[in-house]
Amino acid sequence: MTRKLFGTDGIRGKSNVAPIDAQTALSVAMAAGALFRREVGHRPLVVIGKDTRLSGYLLEPAVTAGFIAVGLDVVLLGPLPTPAVGVLTRSLRADLGVVISASHNPFDDNGIKLFGPDGFKLSDAVEAEIEARIDGGHDGDLVTAAKLGRARRLDDAPGRYIEFVKSSFPRQLRLDGLKVVVDCAQGAAYRVAPAVLFELGAEVVPISVAPDGLNINRDCGATAPEAMCRAVLEQGADLGLALDGDADRVILADEKGLPIDGDQVMGLIAASWLARGELKGESVIGTVMCNLGLERHLNEMGIGLFRTPVGDRYVVERMRATGCNLGGEPSGHVVMSDYSTTGDGLIAALQVLAVLVASGRPASEVCRVFEPLPQLLRNVRFGLGRPLEQDSVKAAIAAGESRLAGRGRLLIRKSGTEPVIRVMAEGEDETLIVEVVEEIARSIEEAAR
Repeated sequence: MTRKLFGTDGIRGKSNVAPIDAQTALSVAMAAGALFRREVGHRPLVVIGKDTRLSGYLLEPAVTAGFIAVGLDVVLLGPLPTPAVGVLTRSLRADLGVVISASHNPFDDNGIKLFGPDGFKLSDAVEAEIEARIDGGHDGDLVTAAKLGRARRLDDAPGRYIEFVKSSFPRQLRLDGLKVVVDCAQGAAYRVAPAVLFELGAEVVPISVAPDGLNINRDCGATAPEAMCRAVLEQGADLGLALDGDADRVILADEKGLPIDGDQVMGLIAASWLARGELKGESVIGTVMCNLGLERHLNEMGIGLFRTPVGDRYVVERMRATGCNLGGEPSGHVVMSDYSTTGDGLIAALQVLAVLVASGRPASEVCRVFEPLPQLLRNVRFGLGRPLEQDSVKAAIAAGESRLAGRGRLLIRKSGTEPVIRVMAEGEDETLIVEVVEEIARSIEEAAR
């Protein structure tokens, strides 16, 4: 079965416009609820979390109503990171988890992500089955008045997640004496992230912790870490961390205010876990976007790197298939399956902080574990049409591949969450990489006009 609503990370789009409108949200919840009610054979429970977007007030009650209409009980978590929903879905023995978030996208986007009872995102096959139920209507799905579900808020949800995250940090260590800047992107972690760091002993400098529904990810967070980097320098901090809107990714900064991406974080954690005998499968799962420098660094330690398509769900699927417990993306998604079912920016940052504390050395020495090869990524936004199918674009891509043959690699892909084509090239010759990317990006822009 094919999927029309679901993309690489749930359903996503502009708020109050189909499919991110109240009617579709209601229908998705009814279909998903009826499907899981049938499969589990009892009155199911669903937990719902969200980020801080204004449109969450539109989608949360619509989704809640849909589940109640088909007989599911609902637990509302309020604003909470995506990984927290996965954790609490399992902790509460729920049958389904829902995250209302568009992650790193602007405030006027939103999305719906679904988790199964194991806390993992639903498979493509299950999402296709939900869509099929929507297409078939909801005859027979609605329950009688006496069997309607109930909804309640879990007031201590943030506290439960805070304790869970703290449990991932070695008990013999504390963050006393460290000053840490944390940029919460005006998003879902605006309360829990500073609390975790404070309770572990750090001097915390929180920024972007005043969400108003419209400012999530605006010039802040993991997609715009410049504000965090400046704050590290201004405050004389030992480390900075910038989360995105739903806190499933993190970008760090050392004490010099220089950014540290997900590749460096994965390389550091892999070495730390290997030394402690905790790295499973002697491999790390990355994506096609991971820098070749990371692969070489891991190989030197006897660690393999397996690449997947872009998207943390594909990383997780490969991790589950191979038994590996570490994976991620340079964008800052770092998945540690010993702790979480999806990327968790806060837990990833704590793993780095644990290495800093144990070593007693500054982040600039500890966190730069390999020299990345020159890599350039251009995001080319387009409207209607299919630029990648145009002959002029195909010719530009072929020419770029020919120029990079034996000296680098080229990756062209359409984003699964927004109307953007990503053009990435990597290799030893930085000048050549820039030329190749600019030529292909220009051809896409012209074809999209």
